[in-house]
Amino acid sequence: MRPDWDSKKKRKMSEIHQALSGTPPDVAALRRMAISEGGLLTDEIRCRVWPRLLNVQTENLPEKPAGEELRENNKDYNQVLLDVRRSLRRFPPGMPDEQREGLQEELIDIILLVLQRNPQLHYYQGYHDIVVTFLLVLGEPLATVLVEKLSTHHLRDFMDPTMDNTKHILNYLMPIIERVNPEVHDFMQQAEVGTIFALSWLITWFGHVLADFRHVVRLYDFFLACHPLMPIYFAAVIVLHRAEEVLECECDMASVHHLLSQIPQDLPYEPLISRAGDLFVQFPPSELAREAAQQHSQQTAASTFKDFELASAQQRPDTVLLRRRRREQAVLAGPPGTAVAVVRPRAKRFVRLAVMGLTVALGAAALAVVNTALDWAPRLDLQFFP
Repeated sequence: MRPDWDSKKKRKMSEIHQALSGTPPDVAALRRMAISEGGLLTDEIRCRVWPRLLNVQTENLPEKPAGEELRENNKDYNQVLLDVRRSLRRFPPGMPDEQREGLQEELIDIILLVLQRNPQLHYYQGYHDIVVTFLLVLGEPLATVLVEKLSTHHLRDFMDPTMDNTKHILNYLMPIIERVNPEVHDFMQQAEVGTIFALSWLITWFGHVLADFRHVVRLYDFFLACHPLMPIYFAAVIVLHRAEEVLECECDMASVHHLLSQIPQDLPYEPLISRAGDLFVQFPPSELAREAAQQHSQQTAASTFKDFELASAQQRPDTVLLRRRRREQAVLAGPPGTAVAVVRPRAKRFVRLAVMGLTVALGAAALAVVNTALDWAPRLDLQFFP
């Protein structure tokens, strides 16, 4: 732990509490806190902030029906039961069996209740990995209402009757990689590895593949504060982070798939979160949509996500963003040949290289902040299809 982290943590906690105490609470500031270094810091804070990020009212939570009512004649019950019984590793090591078994029963009830209230949603294997994270952080009543909101918004496309929209979202992975490291992209294309290695990352928000719960909730802070496609940008930066390993691998599907599907547990999470935010600002979904689209007639739930603009239109750049801008200007003013980024040269992107180092420190306010900080970018269209 760095010596200055304690003081930064105290200052950040103070800023979070100040944002929560406003009337109304400053949601844009909470998004900044969720995304910036360290995330929301504690589960106690998450209990207060996660509902704000999802615009969920926590007063007068609805009462839960009896477990028998939820389970009787429920078409998903047997599959949910099997998945939950296999979820032992998702509970803290050393937890007493009786406590864990009680939480598993609550986990089943949350899933079945959300599905009962929303018959348009379809259960998928991996959904329980997301729900258990909310249960462990928030407890059953609050977790239920947040999971329901999340399921009808961020996770909506994974809960369709088919995997068409899930596959469509996975199709954003390779265009992101291509823009940053064409060599890795071409190598993966030649190996015909596809994107299935990232499926469990995407549909569980990495909950299924990361062993340390601290890393899981840190990523959930980030994803809850951002556009629904941010998990695919984070998947891309993991691949890019492992570029040397990928290029040293045998160029065949089995070898590359095996390498990429074994996600390292010691990833540098904060730099990767920062880089994912950078890439979202540089290469927004609207720019990648046509390459990723398989059927232009389909739109995913992410295409209607407007919280970025609604929550943050009046935000101004903070000091961290301004310092990073000055550093970036210094790099751009350096001697000829200074490396700013590895990006396939296309004239229309030259101006965007000026923000390669910008952290999306304002979370959902990324658009408004970058526009006011640099005065260069046109209004970003958050819809997939213009």
